[in-house]
Amino acid sequence: MQRVAVLSDAETATGYRLAGAEVIETTPENAVHDLEQAIVNGNYGLIAVDTGLIPDPLTATARTMRGRDLPILLPIPSLADAFNADTVDAKAYMGKLVRDTIGFDIKM
Repeated sequence: MQRVAVLSDAETATGYRLAGAEVIETTPENAVHDLEQAIVNGNYGLIAVDTGLIPDPLTATARTMRGRDLPILLPIPSLADAFNADTVDAKAYMGKLVRDTIGFDIKM
């Protein structure tokens, strides 16, 4: 059975674990290596990759993924992107992510 994991930094990993996700915790320096190890391991059908660690995981692991159908690598926006100096309104940023992902707004 294929598993799902999230490649994340230590700060964000706790939130994913609390949500019940399996986490591959790494650092920016080791992220590509750890992702390649998870790919070669062959236990994962989907790996969500924090773009704060690897901005383009498909390109970064192209050689390792050659000839493989799985895992699917899903880039997910970094939480740090919502709170960096270029982002004026974090709430609007997160709203745009939701709107772009599911096609409509959710207001609470």
